[in-house]
Amino acid sequence: MSESLTNQNSTEDSKPLQERIYTPESKILHPLFLFREMWQDLLASKELTWQLLIRDISAQYRQSLLGIVWVLLTPLATAGIFILLKKQAILNVEDTGMPYAVFALIGITLWQTFVESINAPLKALTAARPMLAKIKFPYEALILAGAGQVLFNFGLKLLIIALVFLFFKIPLTIGLFASTFAIVMLILLGLFIGLLLTPLGALYTDISRGLVIATNLWFFITPVIYPPLSTFPFNLLATVNPVSPVLLAARDLMIKGTLQNMVPFLIVSAITLVGTIFVWILYRLSLPILIERMSA
Repeated sequence: MSESLTNQNSTEDSKPLQERIYTPESKILHPLFLFREMWQDLLASKELTWQLLIRDISAQYRQSLLGIVWVLLTPLATAGIFILLKKQAILNVEDTGMPYAVFALIGITLWQTFVESINAPLKALTAARPMLAKIKFPYEALILAGAGQVLFNFGLKLLIIALVFLFFKIPLTIGLFASTFAIVMLILLGLFIGLLLTPLGALYTDISRGLVIATNLWFFITPVIYPPLSTFPFNLLATVNPVSPVLLAARDLMIKGTLQNMVPFLIVSAITLVGTIFVWILYRLSLPILIERMSA
């Protein structure tokens, strides 16, 4: 990795002096130049992204006896609690249109992937704090490596989904492949929210601590372990909750092969795509200031 970063520094040093002079003028005043620079850095970050991804995955499981098994145990244990509560009639859940174990296992797997996506940007930036002030490199690599780790963990969780399909003899439909888009939107929505919080989170640990509380509360107002409620005010919560239509779309397409509420899903997907570009720009513009504050 050090060789890659050294080459990146050499490239930066070889640029003409006038291209490397910092000015107080914001790059947002020159959007075409800003977008071109962002695109160039995105392309240049591929090799570093891969190296960071391998490093982070190795570090995550290096001193663990169970290793990647933890990725599978977390959703299984969480879903197992709610399945037991439902079986003992402690948890009263309306008809889900499928075995409740299937409903809960897939819902919790998707939800935990979403939460990992929210935490990924801030986690990646915090881990890279020691080298941010010392080495110049495409900062997009940090976010891409964080997103890659989320995808890696979700790839492992696909084993749970595969076992659910086999055990409950769920037929494969074309919707299973269409659900890929909804899952990507779910991860992208998490990254969008995470990137939006990253500038403040890099300066104040309150953000990361507050996220734990917020996501735990968010879990219970999202139809993860229960179907969407039709009574007020719970139906209103489901309407304004951006995660609900995306998570429901991913689960319904995966299991039923159909998408019942397409309009909310498309609206949230469009907002997510546009919003991700916006927070990418925010990330680019705020990071030099954050690096200066963190190294002060």
